[in-house]
Amino acid sequence: MDLKSGYPFWAVKNGLMYAFPQVDADLSCDVAVVGAGITGALIADELAGHGHDVVVLDQRDVCWGSTSASTALLQYEIDTHAIDLARRFDQASALLAYQSSLRAISMIEAVAHAVGDVDFANCESLYYASNRADHPRLADEFAWRKQHGFPVRWLSRVALKDEYELTAPSAILSSVAARVDPYRLASRLLRRMQRQGTRVFDRTQVKAITATTRSVQLTTASGVSIRAKHAVIASGYEAQCWLRQRVATNLSSYAYISDPVDPTELGWLANTMLWESARPYLYLRSTGDGRLLVGGEDDDRDIPARRDRSVDRKAATLQRKVSRLFPHLHARPAFAWAGTFAETSDGLPLFGGHPQYGPRVLFALAYGGNGITYSMLGAELLRAQIERRRHPLTALFSFARLERH
Repeated sequence: MDLKSGYPFWAVKNGLMYAFPQVDADLSCDVAVVGAGITGALIADELAGHGHDVVVLDQRDVCWGSTSASTALLQYEIDTHAIDLARRFDQASALLAYQSSLRAISMIEAVAHAVGDVDFANCESLYYASNRADHPRLADEFAWRKQHGFPVRWLSRVALKDEYELTAPSAILSSVAARVDPYRLASRLLRRMQRQGTRVFDRTQVKAITATTRSVQLTTASGVSIRAKHAVIASGYEAQCWLRQRVATNLSSYAYISDPVDPTELGWLANTMLWESARPYLYLRSTGDGRLLVGGEDDDRDIPARRDRSVDRKAATLQRKVSRLFPHLHARPAFAWAGTFAETSDGLPLFGGHPQYGPRVLFALAYGGNGITYSMLGAELLRAQIERRRHPLTALFSFARLERH
């Protein structure tokens, strides 16, 4: 599956950071993690760090799929408003989802600092109403978050203009958010795990999964067998090929990044990410070297050839939108790209077993705009399931909710 188009900045910036061997002989382990992107890396690290013998497999070079195209906005704010989650499920579920995502930011921070040199930084998140019609819903969302103790501040039209030189009806300012280089984080994490004894393999394609009540056998394209007590399918948007049930909708999302911007022009965007209430939404965030990363313009063209042809046009559209918001800001595209993006109907991820395979095969589908945040939570959740412990997010992030709602 062709997951990206154009020139994703992280791959251009970092190159192929590490090379890992291919599997060339049968082996066994406690947990086999299929997928060596940011999701697989975080899950494998959680499991290996708690004593599990883990094998990580990827059909490409590690991190060369969707992770290299991720724009890595780290937010507790879910694409689906809390008030909408509360209507769809209940207040307790909405609160659990948002509080867990808030906690995940500090969990990712701890991992990033332990690994080091991954362009991690804390920042704020400014979520503005794209038009007057969206103002009431934003006000209701703010009231819900404020009531439940989230670190938010309300900004009126006047305050937005005075403090941010932004023309919009209103906005919610959240003090907890972060940024990271996802390709670098996942690559360095996998390399650290390898040095500590975890077996990591790339260019190894899994062709068959056979699950019993006691074990899982993975068979590669070259006929090698990996036998494990559990398997975790963390192959991102390609994981759908292992499921007969359609669980998400595939889209394409577009992004560009500028050359380093003069700090006086970048201003508050150096430590505040910006996104809007329209769907699909425009978003902006900076990097440690002062570049501006801009994304959005999602569409349903999940056909690589059509997506390839759209990259430059979509980047130009994104640039025009930025210019209308900030006429003084000179941030032309230096690199532009697109990638496959998937979302569930409720904006929540899917972690755990599926009836098609039974409890020994676990899926890690961190779909939606909060993919890395969800992956961090999923790592903890899946370890609890493997260790036969309860976890508060098990039901909310399970496949079973698709049948209930």
